[in-house]
Amino acid sequence: MDITVDQDKCIGCGACEKICPAVFNIDETIGKSVVVDPEACEFAGCCEAAEENCPEHAIKIIE
Repeated sequence: MDITVDQDKCIGCGACEKICPAVFNIDETIGKSVVVDPEACEFAGCCEAAEENCPEHAIKIIE
């Protein structure tokens, strides 16, 4: 599973981090979401919810 955050679309709202903190984090230096542990999606079970709830549709999951 490949997870990406489109930095051009991301507004850094933090929704993904709240939904799936094992995978996403807001990078304070850029003010946007980054994937910190893509392998955690396999057991966390929250990546799809983060993708669906991203207001800018910046998160993409490719299986």
